[in-house]
Amino acid sequence: MNKTFKLYGIIFLIVLAVLALLELNKTSVTDWRKNFDVNKKTPFGLFVFNKESNHFFDNQLKKIQISPYDYYKSNRKTPHNILIIESDIDEVSWEKILDRVDEGSDLMFISEKFPEYLSDELGFQHLYENYGERNVLTLTDKKFVKDSLVLDKLPWERGFVSILKYHEILGGNTDEKGNRKANFIKINYGEGHIYLHAEPLIVTNYYLLGPGNDKYVQDVFSYLPGRETVWFSAKNEKAAESSSPMRFILSKPALRYAWWLLLGGLLLFVIFNAKRKQRIVSVIEPLKNKSVEFVKSIGNLYLQEGDFHDMMAKKAQFFLNKVRMDLLIDTQNLDGDFSHKLHLKTGKSLEEINEAVTLIKKGQDPYASVMKEDLIRMNHLLDQILK
Repeated sequence: MNKTFKLYGIIFLIVLAVLALLELNKTSVTDWRKNFDVNKKTPFGLFVFNKESNHFFDNQLKKIQISPYDYYKSNRKTPHNILIIESDIDEVSWEKILDRVDEGSDLMFISEKFPEYLSDELGFQHLYENYGERNVLTLTDKKFVKDSLVLDKLPWERGFVSILKYHEILGGNTDEKGNRKANFIKINYGEGHIYLHAEPLIVTNYYLLGPGNDKYVQDVFSYLPGRETVWFSAKNEKAAESSSPMRFILSKPALRYAWWLLLGGLLLFVIFNAKRKQRIVSVIEPLKNKSVEFVKSIGNLYLQEGDFHDMMAKKAQFFLNKVRMDLLIDTQNLDGDFSHKLHLKTGKSLEEINEAVTLIKKGQDPYASVMKEDLIRMNHLLDQILK
């Protein structure tokens, strides 16, 4: 084990110990985000309402995890109650819902904001919003006068800016100055009714667990008749549970941090260790000169065939071409004048040159009888002349 690896190991253990100490001394932070998730136990999740929902609807609640459009496309139900809490519903689904209400069903829609399609259809303007440190929600019916709900966490005043005369006000919110504005209304629609409540915080974990708050929520739902209630929940209850094989480790903060730290340490080790090693340089073989091998192959081919006459002709042709190009001697007539010029420019003996010329003429004569010894002798003489 080299010193570098030991150093990495020590650094990794120190960082791991520091993170463990920070994790042990860490104060848990409450998530105050409004998620309205039926699986979340955070203050503004719907976990408690999801578990106790049958209590509010006399065990006649049916939870639906598909869109209203898909549900009503295959279900022509008799009049029933429809519940929607802070969910994004598309316009086609709203048309299906309003058709059911027109036929005698009742809709309870609890949301911070209402879609423009619905406000245009039902004749009310968008909500107003105003911050206050404390907000009290009450109902207008005298039998519910003692049941109220106080908003002390994120107490935004929400209500309807403008409603029509035929809209019945069922409840409102009162700010610290005593100003009261409607936030719970009833609208007659065909043979059914639509109930709109502008404050979904009333059904979150934080407020449902508050003393006496469940009475106010129960009063709100009491406006729905005692029959089957269909709740369109945007989130699937099983969707929150990851199918990953690492779900247990990732679900625990300490194990999750240790896992990411391990992966980070391995990544750093690979990066730094890779820089310490030289990449293998591939050996590039130089290009080989195949000319000599080619000539040898051709020579062996001619030798095997035994065609010495053709070889002498080609050797003579090559020699004469070299004489014309390099020595600038005319080779059209291989006479005494040619031999004399070749003698003067090469310095070779006239006897050798005349013998070579004789063998050249013999190689050029297609009818001459050529022996192997003639080819060897001519090749030797021509090489000597041009040396």
